[in-house]
Amino acid sequence: MIKIYRKTATIEAEQFDGSGAMIDKYGIEPPVMLSDGNFGISTLEGEMELDVGDWIATGVNREHWPIADDVFQKTYAELPVIPKAWADTIEEYKANHYRLDEIFTEWSWNYDEQELIARAWLDGYQVEAQHDTRAD
Repeated sequence: MIKIYRKTATIEAEQFDGSGAMIDKYGIEPPVMLSDGNFGISTLEGEMELDVGDWIATGVNREHWPIADDVFQKTYAELPVIPKAWADTIEEYKANHYRLDEIFTEWSWNYDEQELIARAWLDGYQVEAQHDTRAD
C-alpha cells in the first residue's frame, strides 16, 4: 500500500541570479558552463545543471543542490516570521511539555495569530529581526 509523506527538514535556499557574487559564494569558480550554456554546480551527487532562476538549496550538512523554480514553488513554503516573544513562548511551552492549545488559553490571540502560531509550532519559524531603537 502506498503511503503519503511530507518533508520534515528545513532548508535554506536562494534564487540563483547568475551574478559573480553567487558564483563565488557557491564555489562555481571558475564558472563552469555546461555545453548548452547553463551553469553547473558541484553537489554530493556530482555536477548538476543550474539555470538562472533556479534555487540553490543548502541542507543540514551545508551541502548544496539546485532545484528548478517550478518544482521549488510547488514543494517549499517560507517559514513564518514571528516576534521574539512568540518564539520564546513556543520554546518555553515545548520545553515544559505543554500542548499547543495551552498557549491559546494562556494568552489572548486573534484567529490569524492562532493560525500563525500553530504553523510556527508545527513547521518551524524565523524570528523577526530586532531593531535597535536606542538613540545614538
